Amino acid sequence: MKLYSDAVSIYCHRTRIVLAEKDIAHETVIVSQKKLPEDLIDLNPYSSLPTLVDRDLVLYNSRVIMEYLEERFPHPPLMPVGPVARAQTRLALHRVEHDWYPLADIIETSAEKAAAKARKELMESIAAAADVFSAMPFFLSEEFGLVDASIAPLLWRLPHYGIELPKAAKSILAYAERMFAREGFQLSLTEGEREYRL
Repeated sequence: MKLYSDAVSIYCHRTRIVLAEKDIAHETVIVSQKKLPEDLIDLNPYSSLPTLVDRDLVLYNSRVIMEYLEERFPHPPLMPVGPVARAQTRLALHRVEHDWYPLADIIETSAEKAAAKARKELMESIAAAADVFSAMPFFLSEEFGLVDASIAPLLWRLPHYGIELPKAAKSILAYAERMFAREGFQLSLTEGEREYRL
């Protein structure tokens, strides 16, 4: 199994967290989105990262990759068993991917005026969820799951984005420290990502 990954992409990072949490034997190949190797371009019609190659199977969407890994390697489980709880997890993933990740993308790629607006929106949106983060040890769960694997890379990048959460968001800061202390999270970090917290 081989994962083609960008060194600092949030989408790649969450995929690497799932691989680490499940202790899946694989090779991570760090490549630049700006200069993809020819073999990857041949494998992936979108020329996007991350891309997972598992024998003859090629997957190229971080959410698809994460759910495939969950189904192929069910232990430890990162999704709940029941259909209602699974649907709630998928909704939470949808919210993270459609409410928070696009703002992070704007901060990373846009001019200062648009980035400043996105920075404010992202800080306020995360802070508004403080009660949810205080309800359970993990995001709406007693166990680490795919939603945590998606939120933790975002929280790790907040200093890099120039975002400082307000004191009222202490439950989120405590949650973040629990996520960052996990062995799987530490193993998932690239050198570039480690620099965000130096």
